[in-house]
Amino acid sequence: MESVESYLKQLLLLAQPLAPLDLPLLDAHGATLASDIEIGTRRVLTGGSRIRSAHIGIAASVGLDHLPTRPHPRVVVISAGGDLTEPGEQLETAHFYEVNSWLLTTSVREAGAIAYRVHTIPTTAEQLRLLIEDQLVRADLVVITSGPESESMTQEALTELGVISKIQVEMNPTGNHSFGLIGPDKTPVITLPTNPMSAFISFELFVRPMIRQMFSRKNIFHPTLNAKLVEAVNFEASVQRYLPAVLDLIHSEKTVKALDLENWADANSFIIVPSGVTNLAVGELASVMNLELRAD
Repeated sequence: MESVESYLKQLLLLAQPLAPLDLPLLDAHGATLASDIEIGTRRVLTGGSRIRSAHIGIAASVGLDHLPTRPHPRVVVISAGGDLTEPGEQLETAHFYEVNSWLLTTSVREAGAIAYRVHTIPTTAEQLRLLIEDQLVRADLVVITSGPESESMTQEALTELGVISKIQVEMNPTGNHSFGLIGPDKTPVITLPTNPMSAFISFELFVRPMIRQMFSRKNIFHPTLNAKLVEAVNFEASVQRYLPAVLDLIHSEKTVKALDLENWADANSFIIVPSGVTNLAVGELASVMNLELRAD
């Protein structure tokens, strides 16, 4: 078992910042500033910031018509498995609707990257390998999920393309995770669990920081804070948990409420429950990861 922190460190070693590009001011708007801008001994713009209209104005005021930027990472999202059916089609016996590529493609966009959803669902390791090879030309990062019966197929395809590590992460909910570098350009790849809620949590914990590091944002992690529990939370002792929750920051006192599993799509935060803890009482302060600022 690998801790969340240890696994994330390994992933961030793969997600190196993309090479900077000099862009005209208007084209640079919305991108990430690749480095500090200094005029003489005075720093006028700070690297790692998202370039906003005020930054453009300051750049123009000191005579600059271009800015050094990090390109938006291109992320290819693939779902694989013979047990998956596209939404809108007739669901076959022992099949599941393909959810994760839709969920993850939009999550990639919310993280500020360019997302490519692959519409083909490969059903064999060979089909998946060929599909990945075809997609590498437009990928800075590849994210793959598979159907419940197809994880071994994904692993087989990836090991033919590069050096892949497979681990179990010490968290709940969890699932199998694989990661490594594939193809001639050593493109980072990560696989996420098959369960949609687990894939969503894993994306926010692991993939989002990778994306944000690739375009050198100053803050690559969701902020954490303490909030008072509105309702008690009870469960069996286990590894560290991440509970989808609703965080209320509007009122003077920060409060948080864990969501039922059926309502996890409404989550704007995760309650972080340390390993071994079996209950959190009403009114107790809990550590909360705030998901609200996803795209900045």
